[in-house]
Amino acid sequence: MRRRDLALTLPLLALAPASRAQAWPTRQIAMVVPFPPGGQADLAARPVAVAMEQVLGQSVVVQNRGGAGGAIGNAAVARAAPDGYTLLMALSSLAVLPEADRLFGRTPQYEVDQLTPIGRVLADPTMLAVRADSPWTTLEEFVAAAKLAPGSIPYGSSGTYGTLHVAMEMFAHRAGIRLLHVPFQGAGPALTALLGGQVRALASAPGTLTQHVREGRMRVLACWGAERVAAFPEVPTFIERGFAGVEFSIWAGLFAPAGVPAPVRERLRAALAEAMRSPVAIRAFETAGSPPAWLDAPDFARFVAADSARLITAVRAIGKVE
Repeated sequence: MRRRDLALTLPLLALAPASRAQAWPTRQIAMVVPFPPGGQADLAARPVAVAMEQVLGQSVVVQNRGGAGGAIGNAAVARAAPDGYTLLMALSSLAVLPEADRLFGRTPQYEVDQLTPIGRVLADPTMLAVRADSPWTTLEEFVAAAKLAPGSIPYGSSGTYGTLHVAMEMFAHRAGIRLLHVPFQGAGPALTALLGGQVRALASAPGTLTQHVREGRMRVLACWGAERVAAFPEVPTFIERGFAGVEFSIWAGLFAPAGVPAPVRERLRAALAEAMRSPVAIRAFETAGSPPAWLDAPDFARFVAADSARLITAVRAIGKVE
């Protein structure tokens, strides 16, 4: 009897984890944005969270956990339980931050392989913005001013070696100029600082600039794209202006901790794909001037690997900057 009972019980025990995965989700899901509100990751996360709630039947709550250019929030999700209840809306700085730690002889707070790509949401060329009342109306005027007074033009960023910092230093390195870096806890506070006059320039995604440009408070001088941005057709690329290789996109994508069960991962993948087809999400992105740039998990994983390799090469070329 005991052997027969054991034979009947073992298959049931083996099925238990799969059954739990199939029942997922049974409670609230946290979507961590590793920056304060107002930046590209936040712009990506909020419409997606609302749409995923409708698909999954559980609340998806956006949690802003800023600090260290995004490293604190990234690391928190990398160390979270791989159960699908803690997700990360990361930016393209994901691979840069561990490399920057190594550059300065520090132990990285996390590694990219601690996270599993679910899908890409947005991907926009970075834009160089100044206040509308600034003396610079062209990129050439900005560069000339920087050469006349090295280190005198302060620019804001989302944190040291974050997306906005790396983009600006790529440009400065290629142009042979020196700017004054002023790091903030995220793109939102950096944008506020530009509007308030605490800094005089900013690299940012189109979606966070569009409304301010429309309202006449900001001017865009150039973009880091391979080609011009549809929402800003009059704005030239750095490449057009003779700065070869100055190309940087701020992409936003959803990740889960590595080791999440395959059924949960596939459920997340399907839910995100459906969310990206939601008219509400699409309208939110397009209104912000940041149209959806969906990539499903396999393509997104390849994209992350290629983009990370390119950015790591750029960071090594730039070297140690503060």
